Amino acid sequence: MRETVERLREEALAAVAAAARPEELEALRVRYLGRKGELTRILRGLGQVPPEERPALGALANRAREEVEAAVASRLQSLREEEAAKRLSAEAVDVTLPGVGWPVGQRHIVHQVRREIEEFFLHLGFSIAEGPEVELDYFNFEALNIPRGHPAREAQDTFFLTDELLLRTHTSPVQIRVMRSLSPRLPVRVICPGRVYRRDTPDPSHLPSFHQIEALAVDRGVTFGDLRGTLELFARTIFGPATRVRFRPSYFPFTEPSAEVDVSCMCGGKGCGVCGGAGWVEILGAGMVHPRVLEHGGYDPEEVSGYALGLGVERTAMLRHGIDDMRLFLQNDVRFLRQFA
Repeated sequence: MRETVERLREEALAAVAAAARPEELEALRVRYLGRKGELTRILRGLGQVPPEERPALGALANRAREEVEAAVASRLQSLREEEAAKRLSAEAVDVTLPGVGWPVGQRHIVHQVRREIEEFFLHLGFSIAEGPEVELDYFNFEALNIPRGHPAREAQDTFFLTDELLLRTHTSPVQIRVMRSLSPRLPVRVICPGRVYRRDTPDPSHLPSFHQIEALAVDRGVTFGDLRGTLELFARTIFGPATRVRFRPSYFPFTEPSAEVDVSCMCGGKGCGVCGGAGWVEILGAGMVHPRVLEHGGYDPEEVSGYALGLGVERTAMLRHGIDDMRLFLQNDVRFLRQFA
């Protein structure tokens, strides 16, 4: 029996040392140390051994069992360390290799131009105000001197949600909201940027959703000359120092007098596709705030006056960069957008 124990111990220790996977170690543990393992059977069979031999044989079997258990635990730890080392080696990063640069995004061209326009007015002391895109009929039309039945409503071609709710057709409603929140304080100098909506069929110069920026200045003694000076400075800042400005009489229900404002085309008057050969490009509408609009805003038109102007951001970007189709702004073609990084 003593020889059997020694043989099993040596055999088990050799098998454990040669095991290459944790699964093999588990199988060896069960084979030698499990409930029906070979060393376990010897310990359970000590009752059949002569009494005088039991102590020595029991001690020998227990030492063999302990040695095999220790060998299994040690080998399992070694296998885990080897596996971790292999994994770390496979996942190692060579820090001496050159890095891979990730492409950096950029602001959309429409957003770039909007920021430039906002910066211009902020430097003149204006602040930025925003309002809801889903607007009340009162603020979008009636408070701006466009009562029900007025033909100007048809020109706006509005998206109505209910009889009283609509998608705003311009950012002018924000002007009324600002005046009401500030009245009777002076001066009022705000710009109102944002998205507007009209039932237009998309074509090179129209979109059903686009961006506008309205500007409003109200104070005592504001004149049309102030408006003209602001717009001439704006044109030279945005389009270049050689840009000329032309005012043409026009009609808007919320301003009186009113004007449409053109700037000289980048072709220098020679005629091109952007200006249609005229040498001038319309960029915005402007005028002195109508007395009724001042009243709706909470100000006395006998005491104060003001000017207002509104321009399309997409149209400004087209003129600024020589773009001939407004739909390009919505196509998300990176080849187009990267030109304005």
